[in-house]
Amino acid sequence: MTLAEDNGPERGGDDLFAAEYVLGVLSAEERQIASKRIGSEADFARLVDDWEVRLSSLAAAYPEIEPPGSVKPAIDRRLFSSTSATSPQVPAGLWSSLAFWRGLAAAAVAALVLYIAVPYLNPPASQPQTRLVASLAADGSDVKYLAVYDAARHDVGLSLVSGERAAGKDFELWMIEGKNAPVSMGVIPAGQTAHVPVAPAVQQKLARGAVLAVSLEPAGGSPTGQPTGPVVAAGDLKGI
Repeated sequence: MTLAEDNGPERGGDDLFAAEYVLGVLSAEERQIASKRIGSEADFARLVDDWEVRLSSLAAAYPEIEPPGSVKPAIDRRLFSSTSATSPQVPAGLWSSLAFWRGLAAAAVAALVLYIAVPYLNPPASQPQTRLVASLAADGSDVKYLAVYDAARHDVGLSLVSGERAAGKDFELWMIEGKNAPVSMGVIPAGQTAHVPVAPAVQQKLARGAVLAVSLEPAGGSPTGQPTGPVVAAGDLKGI
């Protein structure tokens, strides 16, 4: 039985399934199931988006580096060269066993998943929330943003996942707290990524986990101080 088939509470449900998809530890069959669900189930697609944002900081901490050409041959020599007289003798059948290597790989992957995912699934209660994330989307709209509010930097980082603004139009970012009127946070700069500074009056409200929304407005933003065009994406800010 696969995780995709057995996704009850005891296995972590769709949230854990989405996390393992983003981490790349699912089997080929399970990845295919997850990919189909991303295209057909908006709620599951948002879970995947959320985990991509949560784990993106891990990748950002390790820039891509091209390893020297000597690394692979050196690893091969360490793993597969003849054992020296001083090395402990291990039965050849064990080293050539496909089941052994699969088991070893599975154990290593399981350890990696626990090391990376557990802090996010069970954050310490006393740990301050310095970052909040939101997946912004709306029914009937192809506009999708990933948003990260960084309390230390006092800004919202936005990554455009899909959708484009119409000619002569701009996207404007809004903060919505409860039943209060939306508060404009400014026009979102064009591009795949953008940063919107957060005014001091809005910072505390965002820290409590408000809703972010994106509306389509005339070039330069809303002329009234309130949304005048359709809301094309929205989502709750949540701690990571």
